Amino acid sequence: MFGLIGHLTSLTEAQSVARELGFQEYADQGLDFWCYAPPLTVDDKIEVTSVTGQKIEGVYLESCFLPEMLAKGRIKAATRKVINAMAQAQKKGIHITALGGFSSIVFENFDLKKITKIRDIKLEFERFTTGNTHTAYIICQQVEKAAQKIGISLSQATVAVFGATGDIGSAVCRWLSSRTEVSELLLIARDRDRLNTLQEDLGRGKILSLKEALPQADILVGVASMPKGVEIETAELKKPCLIIDGGYPKNLATKINQEAKGKEDVYVINGGIVEHSLDIQWNIMEAVNMDRPARQLFACFAESMLLEFEKIYTNFSWGRNRITVEKMEQIGRFSRKHGFQPLLAFVDIANQNESGKNNGVSVEAETVVG
Repeated sequence: MFGLIGHLTSLTEAQSVARELGFQEYADQGLDFWCYAPPLTVDDKIEVTSVTGQKIEGVYLESCFLPEMLAKGRIKAATRKVINAMAQAQKKGIHITALGGFSSIVFENFDLKKITKIRDIKLEFERFTTGNTHTAYIICQQVEKAAQKIGISLSQATVAVFGATGDIGSAVCRWLSSRTEVSELLLIARDRDRLNTLQEDLGRGKILSLKEALPQADILVGVASMPKGVEIETAELKKPCLIIDGGYPKNLATKINQEAKGKEDVYVINGGIVEHSLDIQWNIMEAVNMDRPARQLFACFAESMLLEFEKIYTNFSWGRNRITVEKMEQIGRFSRKHGFQPLLAFVDIANQNESGKNNGVSVEAETVVG
C-alpha cells in the first residue's frame, strides 16, 4: 500500500475543500483551529491500475498544514503537522508514503529527522519519499516536449532556472546540462554561496537575478515560490517563450501582465504534473482543482505509486541535492512503464489572471513543489 501526505494552499481553500468533503467542523474555523487540528484520512481506498494490468491501493492523508503557518511564524505547528501525519501513515502500515508540497520542505528545513519517536511510534524514515526525483524528471520532460511543440530548439536555447539551488532545481540543472545540453543555462536563487557551489558542480551556468534573466530566457523553469509584488512583463520576454511553473501553489501565470503586448507568444505549463493513462479511483484531485482529476496528479505523489508498483520500499528521494541523473532516468522508466506522462497542456493566462486562481500564499520557502 502507498500513502500520500498532502496539504492545501491556503486557509481559504482549506475551508472550502473541508466543506466540500463534509468536514464542517474544519470548514468554519480560522487558522488557530487548523494549527491544532490532527491529520485526517480523506481517501482511505485509492485504487490505481497500471497499463501493465497491475493494481495497487493507497491512502491520502491531509496533514492540515497550511502555508500561512510558516508565513505567520507558527513553526511548531507546521513541524507538528508533518511529523504527526508521518506517524499516522506508519501506524497504518503503509509501505511507502510521499511527502507532498511543503511537507518535505518543512521536514528538511527544520531538520525533523532528529525527531525519531512520536508517542509510541518510532519513525522509520525509509517508509517515506519526497517524490522530488520524479518531479524533477517530469519537469525536464515538459521542457523537452513543450519546447519542441512550440518550435524552440533546445540546442540553441537559453534556459533560466528560478530556484536552482533547491533539491528539484539542482536536479533539473544537472539534467539540462548532461542530457539535454541546452545552449545557455541561467541560475537564479537567493543564496549566492549555494549558487556558486552549484555553478562549480555543473561546470557551467551564469548566475543572474530574475530580473536580469527574464529578457534572455527562451525557457523559464520556476521551482520556487515567486516573491510578492513581482510581475512578469511579457513585452520584455523573448518570443516565443516557454514558462514551466513547477512551484506549489502554481502562481506564475497570475504574475504575467496580461495587458502587455505579445502575450500570445508566451506559453505556460503547470510543471511537475503527470497524467495517467487510466482513471484513478479517488476524490482528492478534484478538490484541488485538477483539470482532469481522474487522470492528473502531482508527480511527487506518483512517485510513491511507482515505488509501490515496483515493490521498492525505500526513501527513493531523500535529503537535499542528492538527486542524480541516473535516478531520474530510473524513475522515468518506471513512470513510462506504468502509464504516466508529463502534462503538456498550456495554461490560459488571461483566465488565470482574471480569476486569481492558484494565487495561494507566498512564503519564504526555497523550493515548493509537488
